[in-house]
Amino acid sequence: MASGSWPEMHPNPTFRGTTRDESLSFARQRAFGTLAVSSEGAPLLSHVPFLLSEDGGYADLHLVRSNPISRAARGGLPARIAVSGADGYVSPDWYGLGPDQVPTWNYVAVHLTGRLLPLPQDALEPLLEAQSAFFEARLPKVPWTMEKMTEETRAKLLRMILPFRFEVERVDSTWKLGQNKIETARRAAAEAVGGGIGQELDALAQLMRVPPASD
Repeated sequence: MASGSWPEMHPNPTFRGTTRDESLSFARQRAFGTLAVSSEGAPLLSHVPFLLSEDGGYADLHLVRSNPISRAARGGLPARIAVSGADGYVSPDWYGLGPDQVPTWNYVAVHLTGRLLPLPQDALEPLLEAQSAFFEARLPKVPWTMEKMTEETRAKLLRMILPFRFEVERVDSTWKLGQNKIETARRAAAEAVGGGIGQELDALAQLMRVPPASD
């Protein structure tokens, strides 16, 4: 299963049954998340784009050299990447089930847990080229490449950032899409959520209509 018993995931197993492959596919396409590591005070967080391998075994990313996580990870350390998807408020009135319903928030979240390791500096430029190619290929234009930069600017960029590999040891997910409601109620809420409060509401509505496959 993609999801397990980690306390930060939703306690209802109905929302944790999406397959590992489905959750990895979502994270791979999203390619952006919150990197978190423990520290003596509050956890250290950084919002990072990443490239997840086809088998889901690792993700490559880069951090600014001055980032506290860059310094903390010089010898490698445990870490987690939280990848968020569409989310939105669901009003009890939308189900059409009567008075004994409560408000909730539907959302998609995938957590990758593992170890963050520094890569050799000569891995940085190929990593940046691969990242930009991945995102540029999804735009309706001629792709931008690093060749468009001057040598001076490229050299300055490469001095400022460091390459890392995140080795994925565990995949957990919550796909909270109203699967605990009867289908007619879930679909009724899906029709209303698009005009509500949240992010990527059209995508959320579609997921609520047809939740992803479960293990």
